[in-house]
Amino acid sequence: MIIDLRSDTVTKPTPGMLDAMFSAVVGDDVLGEDPTITALENKLATMFGKEAGLFCPSGTMTNQIAVKVHTQPGEEIIMHKLSHVYYYEGGGIMMNSGASVCLLEGDRGRITAQDVLDHINADDIHRPPTVMVEVENTMNKGGGAVYDNDNLAEISQICHTHGLKFHLDGARIFNALTVTGQKTEDCGKLFDSISICLSKGLGAPVGSVLIGKRDFITKARRVRKVFGGGMRQAGYLAAAGIYALDNHVERLKEDHLKAQQLSNVLETLPWVEKVYECHTNIVLFCVKAPYTAISVVKKLEEAGLYGIDFDKKTVRLVTHLDVTDDMLIEAINILKKF
Repeated sequence: MIIDLRSDTVTKPTPGMLDAMFSAVVGDDVLGEDPTITALENKLATMFGKEAGLFCPSGTMTNQIAVKVHTQPGEEIIMHKLSHVYYYEGGGIMMNSGASVCLLEGDRGRITAQDVLDHINADDIHRPPTVMVEVENTMNKGGGAVYDNDNLAEISQICHTHGLKFHLDGARIFNALTVTGQKTEDCGKLFDSISICLSKGLGAPVGSVLIGKRDFITKARRVRKVFGGGMRQAGYLAAAGIYALDNHVERLKEDHLKAQQLSNVLETLPWVEKVYECHTNIVLFCVKAPYTAISVVKKLEEAGLYGIDFDKKTVRLVTHLDVTDDMLIEAINILKKF
């Protein structure tokens, strides 16, 4: 038995999702004629109280489009130093938009309103103008850490007061909302733009949607074309996203519970130095010397349990909809026998 906990991106479409995909009505989306893509874009925009949406191949593309539309070359974005948009997107901020970044420290990848306030640049020709703030919720490099709703509201207010755009990398936003209980429309009110990934915990095979005001999305659609993200009969993929939103949001609680069970076991193991508090479906733990993260990942893989080394000492395990109860039991047994 192989238990693949490297990421929640490894999931396969469920039978119901495949049926929805194969029965989708499609058209040429670049010409604005794919009804299923339009339905997905409108569905997510409505859920979060936004005017429009844009379906893209990946969350990297939706994030990069948002940066491109919100900024001009030489302007600056405030974000945590481990944000996906900076850390994992191939230097795209610089390459695509020519923007500067102000990288902040913070608790498990989360920044505060005071952090933002302290780093808004004054009007000084020696420094890049601050025009945008970006946060990630849940925070991947922070082990699935979730932002406090009040903290986000405070950052949003500061952005509004200072005329800054506020973007949410919501790759796992439904995992966060499952924990906080915040309504989607209340979440949407805080941000100028949101990137929502469908291919992680929601289990779709491909795709992310960027949502915001209509004029923002109109500009974003042009940038998507320039980035090569215009797809044709991609409604087959959008149908998977619609199915995921209708059927896979509530079940995220199951992933969180499985992750917590893994976390509880890891807390008891003598070769584990530290286990980060488990907020959602991501488990982060540090190993004791002489072990390294790479050596532990390799050893676990030999036993059939796949994870990822996050740094020299830290290992990540991620639960998802393809992890059965039997797989969880076997994963726990492998960890205990290590």
